[in-house]
Amino acid sequence: MPFKPEIYYEPDQKVWSGSYEAPYFSPDLSVGEITFTEMQRHPQLIAQISASENTTLTREELFLNSQSIACYMRNLGLYQSDIVGIIARNTTHMSAVVYACLFNGIAFHPLNVNYMENTIEKLFEITQPKIIFCDGDEYDKVKAATTKLDVKIVTMRNHKDGSIKIEDVVATPIHANFAPVRLEQGNNQTLGILCSSGTTGVPKAVTNAGAHKFFSTTKYLISADIQYCHSTLDWVTGFTAVISSGVHSTLRIISAENFDPTLVLNLIEKYKITWLLIAPSHMAMLANSPDFEKIKMDSLKHFIYGGMCCSVEVQERIRKRLNKGVLQFAYGFSELGSTNCTLNKHYDEKPNSVGRILPGQKLKIINEKGEALNPNETGEICINPCQYWPGYYKNPTESRNVRDKDGWFHTGDSGYVDNDGFLYISGRIKDMLKFQNIMYYPSDIEDVITKMPGVAEVCVFGIHNDINMEEAAASVVPKRGAKITAEDVVKYVKDNVSTNYLQLHAGALIVDDIKRQPNGKTSREATKQHFIENKSK
Repeated sequence: MPFKPEIYYEPDQKVWSGSYEAPYFSPDLSVGEITFTEMQRHPQLIAQISASENTTLTREELFLNSQSIACYMRNLGLYQSDIVGIIARNTTHMSAVVYACLFNGIAFHPLNVNYMENTIEKLFEITQPKIIFCDGDEYDKVKAATTKLDVKIVTMRNHKDGSIKIEDVVATPIHANFAPVRLEQGNNQTLGILCSSGTTGVPKAVTNAGAHKFFSTTKYLISADIQYCHSTLDWVTGFTAVISSGVHSTLRIISAENFDPTLVLNLIEKYKITWLLIAPSHMAMLANSPDFEKIKMDSLKHFIYGGMCCSVEVQERIRKRLNKGVLQFAYGFSELGSTNCTLNKHYDEKPNSVGRILPGQKLKIINEKGEALNPNETGEICINPCQYWPGYYKNPTESRNVRDKDGWFHTGDSGYVDNDGFLYISGRIKDMLKFQNIMYYPSDIEDVITKMPGVAEVCVFGIHNDINMEEAAASVVPKRGAKITAEDVVKYVKDNVSTNYLQLHAGALIVDDIKRQPNGKTSREATKQHFIENKSK
């Protein structure tokens, strides 16, 4: 069976390359110009339904709202070099704010609503937004964090005294002969500024240019598709959902509530969702939901997940509910923009792989000396997207550290490529543990524990020991109704793993949930700290 997408391997360079793909839209058009044109198609189709606010917008209504917000920005005298700040959930008018920025050629900088005031202050101090769109829930925090800035604050819901209501902004008259601007710097101009995961401190402001590679990952979408992605705009996945819906005339279902597996499962069944983009941590919650086996999921044509490792056990449970080819594991990172670099469309043949390199991009694996490795040899994953990257906003030093002079991103992730060109991720290099001078990944133990009956989710980390260096410990989330103890977990590993260094020498802890970063990814350090504070209790 031929695998997709088509790739090429250069044995001399030890590099895997995606095939050439012709541009989906005219290369001289900006994403804003493309979106403006495509949003005029199918004006009477439903564009968006908010499950939390009970609102419905046609494509024509969403298009007009986007122009009104764009005119509000133009009335403020904003330049293309200015920045629009966002710190909000998926509310009714959030998509229109994004489209307005695209029409005006103004980059937007979204932050996670869970960020602390000091993090918001530091990030917006870097980008200096002229206007910020936020939920009223965060208004006081945002206002306190931006006292040094000359900034207007628009609230998207739960309005507070002193804020500008989004409804007033949407009421702005549309200028005669309104049209999207031509970008002053062409498609090398910054389109959006996302945030890095922040695992090493305050997140970095990751710029993304308006390159067209984005469209290659969603070009199969049609007006009959129904999309759902719970991520907010500060995630690459959230940005992907907004842009793809506007361009491909899909129906997008949104919710401003916190992630609830029962809610999402019900939305899949109620609206017959065809395209789901989800984080692996949310997958685990879906699979552990008491409603998981009851809800109809046969409408799904694309169940796409990525952003972190996912246990094989969770993937298998999800796979059993889906048709062949629906489950698709993707790999990417913020610096790539609203696209991924690999995608696995062959889960049944290549389980737990994140797939092959996508068209127009390159992949290699290197050792500690920077030398490219052969297939099936493990090292650092490096990706060359073969497109312009503006770098971290006002941070050239860190920009040079993550991408070398030849355009290769050094991801900090470890993995290998098999003989068929499928990439497998082992984990983060910095997460590797050392037991009596033997190096291993937390995932080596996590993959064992997730197979234990009654386990929903697990996080493994190292606890310092003067003799053994780092002893493995685990925080374990049981499935609903499961009765397992920490001792059961330790014994299960001992019974199923013969190797001494992969034992839970530091023990286990049963917890209600894994500690997470604001963007939803597992925080190994915070989970470890919680373990230390509670293990002796």
